[in-house]
Amino acid sequence: MPLKPSEEQVRLMILDPGHFHAALVLKRMSPGIARQVHVYAPEGPELKDFLSRVQAFNRREQEPTDWEPLVHTSSDFLSTMLRDSPGNVMVTAGNNQRKTEYLKAAVDAGIHVLADKPMCIDGDGWKLLKASFEAASKNSVLLYDIMTERFEITSILQRELMQLPGIFGDLRKGSKDQPGISKASAHYLNKLVAGKPLRRPPWYFDVTQQGEGVVDVTTHLIDLVMWMCFPDQAISYSSDIEVFHARRWPTPVTRAEFEQVTGLADFPAYLEQYLQPDGAMHCYCNGELSYRLKGVHVRISVAWDYEAREGGGDTHDSRVRGSEADLVIHQGRAQNFQPELYIEPARANEHSSAWERYLQRSFARLAERFSGIRLVKEDSRFRVHIPAHYRIGHEAHFCQVADRFFDFLVQGRLPEWEVPNMLAKYYTTTRALEIAKAASAV
Repeated sequence: MPLKPSEEQVRLMILDPGHFHAALVLKRMSPGIARQVHVYAPEGPELKDFLSRVQAFNRREQEPTDWEPLVHTSSDFLSTMLRDSPGNVMVTAGNNQRKTEYLKAAVDAGIHVLADKPMCIDGDGWKLLKASFEAASKNSVLLYDIMTERFEITSILQRELMQLPGIFGDLRKGSKDQPGISKASAHYLNKLVAGKPLRRPPWYFDVTQQGEGVVDVTTHLIDLVMWMCFPDQAISYSSDIEVFHARRWPTPVTRAEFEQVTGLADFPAYLEQYLQPDGAMHCYCNGELSYRLKGVHVRISVAWDYEAREGGGDTHDSRVRGSEADLVIHQGRAQNFQPELYIEPARANEHSSAWERYLQRSFARLAERFSGIRLVKEDSRFRVHIPAHYRIGHEAHFCQVADRFFDFLVQGRLPEWEVPNMLAKYYTTTRALEIAKAASAV
């Protein structure tokens, strides 16, 4: 049932906030959200870290929040939450081993759910996720995942430019060797979040609890492909997707590195299965997959290192091939590790004054909607200059996703394409994991 757009209609329950993403949903306050937030979790450093982050939001000088966390500690936190049920929306971001089970239990109880990715980490989890969406529909509640990258300005403009036929043209289907769409991201285990060194829980390094790289961060990239290339269209996991290649590989983590990022001097017993003769622990957080989506060849890859070089950080590279031009995002050292969007004309248009005039006219219409953007010619390509006020940062996107979800709650429904596309997304990741594990076992 839809919520009424009145004061404090959304009452949040945070379940097992083992990942810092749970706190980022509370980085700012929104109208209609109750300031009291019920937190259900076991005692431990993860709960303390969550509460510390929320307290920092409350105490900051600029735009402080006013959350009042009401903490309910229990080893059986899920049952306790379902019994008490003081809220109508569950937010979960933490250990993924039982996350899909939590989603199913919540929607069975008539509770709306906003979940951090990934919603599931293997084939059995995908089947349970499918059942969760069926239960959510039956009980008239919403189940939604946090896709922050849809709010990143370069991804937004890449999507908008694809809709301008004279600039982008038709999406190329590509081939296995040269896909029509390629996306790659690089990440680091040791980094700062909200200005503080990130303390990761030790289970983060266990792929049976966190999930492998091919089912974790790739979720964002696969989501962007559907969202950009087939906007507002439902994707069928059974007929529109064919995963034909996937691989996985580990990132070695030394004991010293593990201690620095977790605070533990030694590996827990559940990580001993990943220990190598040299004493390092192998974490299978890297993955690559190739698939066809509605006949278009797509390649996705994600890689993790321990920490970035000085001045560096997480990166996202993307290329979408069109008949008139490619739309490319780079985020490397040349871009000062800030994502930048480029328009690279097809060879036939590289020296075409007619195409460039058309580009300028079409882009001017886009600039009316995104004030301040402009084209900067760099040799044969064009960089889209993006004003600083659009670059609000990854952490702010969590609140934007939450606001969008709360709007859906008031409307009483998700857009028609969202649920089939979530199923398609997680079918793609879990199918890729099956293929990658089979290949590495040979």
